[in-house]
Amino acid sequence: MIEVKNLTKCYGDLKAVDDISFCVGSGEVLGFLGPNGAGKSTTMNIITGYISSTSGTVTVDGSEILEEPKKTKQKIGYLPEIPPLYPDMTVRKYLEFMFELKKVRLPKKEHVDEVMRLVGISDKGGRIIKNLSKGYRQRVGFAQALLGNPPVLILDEPTVGLDPNQIIEFRKLIRSLGKKHTVIFSSHVLSEVSATCDRVIVIADGKIVADGKTDELSKSFSGRQKLSLTVADGSSDVIAELKKIPGVTKVEKIRDFSGGSAKYGISYSNDADIRRDVFSAMVRLDAPILEMTSGNETLEDMFLKLTQNTVRGGKDK
Repeated sequence: MIEVKNLTKCYGDLKAVDDISFCVGSGEVLGFLGPNGAGKSTTMNIITGYISSTSGTVTVDGSEILEEPKKTKQKIGYLPEIPPLYPDMTVRKYLEFMFELKKVRLPKKEHVDEVMRLVGISDKGGRIIKNLSKGYRQRVGFAQALLGNPPVLILDEPTVGLDPNQIIEFRKLIRSLGKKHTVIFSSHVLSEVSATCDRVIVIADGKIVADGKTDELSKSFSGRQKLSLTVADGSSDVIAELKKIPGVTKVEKIRDFSGGSAKYGISYSNDADIRRDVFSAMVRLDAPILEMTSGNETLEDMFLKLTQNTVRGGKDK
């Protein structure tokens, strides 16, 4: 549905986007991550046709953005970080105005009613936009992006200003929209991306540094898994015994508790399942296990490792 090929954007001597390429399939929800100044907003603006690239191409559903800008833009619904609203208009009048501006060929009232229902503003049609809360203004911006049922949705920080309940509702909405639309969704809230997106692209210093499914990325990048172990006996023998287990790469004591119990962190290779061996080792030491949980490194761990040395600083471009 979307093909970005060798995309580059320069501002003087600065390469905000540096020769990146990726594809997004039909019905896919893609999370776009990066620190401030990484180039993600520039990339999204180029895809929508809001700014032009220095070189490279963007094709949306077979139409190239520079060769067929009008045709391509009709296929895209865009919600920038700051929604493009007219604050002195009512919600319904604004959406009807945007309906006409986009030249949507659908029954106006029924379609506007539908997008208002989807984003939860059906009861706000007569309200002046400037009198709405930030969260509801964000919803109105989302509604205008949905007008015309575009096959592609580009959403830049769409949950900014929403309360926790609204964020949960928007996650569900974005997931449901992914069944009929291709969605590119940027956010600084990593847990939100993990819960919402099928796939993640991490961009840093204008380059793509990771691309894949969330769980696969963290696993392949780290090359290890983590296990948290709490035992009733926090003796020094515990670390020595755990290090003997095949596949274990690191053991560290995280915390001592009153009564002699202790919590340990164990890192081990992806192709190992050490839980039985850990259980047997603690039986030999007569150190009853109080708690044991395992899991891959988190998306936050991966993001920090991929981007901590590539932050340019300054405004996101």
